[in-house]
Amino acid sequence: MVVNQGYSVAQACTAMGVGETAMRRWVAQLQQEQVGITPQSKALTTEQRRIQELEARVQQLELEKSILKKATALLMA
Repeated sequence: MVVNQGYSVAQACTAMGVGETAMRRWVAQLQQEQVGITPQSKALTTEQRRIQELEARVQQLELEKSILKKATALLMA
């Protein structure tokens, strides 16, 4: 309502019966998602937690690989 229909936050809160803090948080999250920024909150399901763990592991392995490449280049020089 706020983003797509031009309602003010106060008007949308009254119409939907929710608090302004929650509405402002939802609007901010929606606006971030629309520009491609995904929320970094805790996973809700087992699968989501597993995905987060695997993504963290991939990031760690990529960092280790980068360090090893640099170390190899230094040792070979």
